[in-house]
Amino acid sequence: MPTDKRSAAPRLSVRDQTLETLRRRIISLQLPPGEPLSENELAQELGVSRTPVRESLILLREEGLVQVFPQIGSFVSLVDLGRVSEAQFVREAIECASLRDLAVDGAGIAGLRDILRAQADAESSGDVEEFFRLDEDFHRELLRLAGHESAWAAVNSAKAHLDRARRMSLLETRPVSTLIEQHTAVVDALEARDLAEADSSLRLHLRGVFDDVKRIQASSPDLFSDGTARRPVRRNVARLA
Repeated sequence: MPTDKRSAAPRLSVRDQTLETLRRRIISLQLPPGEPLSENELAQELGVSRTPVRESLILLREEGLVQVFPQIGSFVSLVDLGRVSEAQFVREAIECASLRDLAVDGAGIAGLRDILRAQADAESSGDVEEFFRLDEDFHRELLRLAGHESAWAAVNSAKAHLDRARRMSLLETRPVSTLIEQHTAVVDALEARDLAEADSSLRLHLRGVFDDVKRIQASSPDLFSDGTARRPVRRNVARLA
């Protein structure tokens, strides 16, 4: 009987699984800015000991997603406006620069339009989490078509705070239909081989998060930080299911 020589993907350690779960919950706003974090409660909920939870919180603190206040406790960090701006700069620089190398062909355009149709389906069903995943797919596909998919790792590693701001904008300010229209404008320009218009449309789309943040900050200033350490105030924030 032939042996399957393909090596199975290595299993994540308990610590890494815990870290991945907590990071995902923070970025998805299941654990919103300012949320108090109890090692005991998280360990019980996740079915692990306190050790992997404690280690994960330390790593998330290094990433800027958790703040620890002596004699007070650990909290999900507020959205750092400086980190949002930095991540947006990195993202725009990489994604817009990659357009110059994008191979515009029928298959590539068809693949992008398939993603747009899936995004429209997610909008119709009201599945914000699915739309966010498809939004990521769209931007990653643009990099792949340009031969720069590996650059997605650099984009992704920089944008934890940006992703939280983007999710807030989906929940509170910018309609999903607007984002789909902006994606469509990029694809239409690429199909017409108008790279200048594609660049302009993509920049407009990516920079929209700044206006969204201003509107959210006006109504919920305690969700944001200018980088100064201060105890978060727990606020009601819509969570993604």
